[in-house]
Amino acid sequence: MYDFTTSAAQRVTDSYKWRKYAGRDVLPLWVADMDFLSPPAITQALAERVAQGIFTYGEPTEAALSALIDAARRDYGWTIEPGWLVPLPGLVTGLNVACRASGNGDVITATPIYPPFMSAPQFNARRLVKLPLRETRLAVGSHWEWDFAALDAAATPGATLMLCHPHNPVGRQWTQDELVRLGEIAEKHDLTVISDEIHCDLLLEPGARHVPFATLSPKLAARTITLMAPSKTYNVPGLGCAFAIIPNAERRHAFQKAMRGIVPHVNLFGYVALEAACRDGAAWRNELLSVLRSNRDEVVRALDGIQGLRVTVPQATFLAWIDCRGAGLQHPQHFFEQAGVGLSDGADFDAPGFVRLNFGCPRATLDSALARMRKALATL
Repeated sequence: MYDFTTSAAQRVTDSYKWRKYAGRDVLPLWVADMDFLSPPAITQALAERVAQGIFTYGEPTEAALSALIDAARRDYGWTIEPGWLVPLPGLVTGLNVACRASGNGDVITATPIYPPFMSAPQFNARRLVKLPLRETRLAVGSHWEWDFAALDAAATPGATLMLCHPHNPVGRQWTQDELVRLGEIAEKHDLTVISDEIHCDLLLEPGARHVPFATLSPKLAARTITLMAPSKTYNVPGLGCAFAIIPNAERRHAFQKAMRGIVPHVNLFGYVALEAACRDGAAWRNELLSVLRSNRDEVVRALDGIQGLRVTVPQATFLAWIDCRGAGLQHPQHFFEQAGVGLSDGADFDAPGFVRLNFGCPRATLDSALARMRKALATL
């Protein structure tokens, strides 16, 4: 029904992802946005809003809030109260506000991790505690999991736990048992939990269902700030719309207070996209997941075990985490960039020797990139 063969981002001149390599023969598979056309339902809704010809400061409409709440109930079995919702112009903004609003204690997170998880605590004068995820090598790729004993030992009363759920860059969909264990540690040490769930609608295994951390129990909901956005799933990051979901009134008021004078209004087109995505985006998303699943499998087939590379098989996201240490590459991102493929440097995620590959692109683009990578590896 939908076009997942056109590299739409390549055609525009204002794409952050593609402009990085403008004028160079380098395929950009780095920053986490996709090259696909956004859902027609979103494009149509935006066109109708543009036709009204007035672009004021935006507020979420009742229809947009209802669509979001209905989608949470439909997709996760989560009943959200409208008063819990705090609009944000982006999820990274939410990470920083949450760090500012959740006290002065340590901030704990698991690495490798999306870089703003490491910068947000430092920007807010808080001590960052990095706990490496435990890696288990498998016959194909690797499996990553929390070191619960290390977390329990590192947690101090009143600290903040920053959870990436699903995890970027390793692509883990945390199981219910793992989430429960994290919840037990959070309650034991009176931790605030900031749960980034921006990739929650990109679960790649058929039949998989996201479990929001805040749904585990009312007690955990009361200590959790959940961050969500339609930007990754529906390829609308430029529209700048996200939400914090904060059931506890005291935490919510602290969060809103930390926003004052700093955080701008949400882009009004972001609200339009949010409503259309939540209400009418399911069919497009299902087809997208099928494309992403196929692309993921091709990345694993083409690269895992080649010249010592190990590819983590992601359970979620459109991002593949690749261990290049076995290939003897000191700077793998530079090596592959010289070969015509632009990847994210694992060092930015606190993991030198790795790269992150964005497979949210048409198969023709992906096949060309993988061929270039294999050709470069053959010269080692």
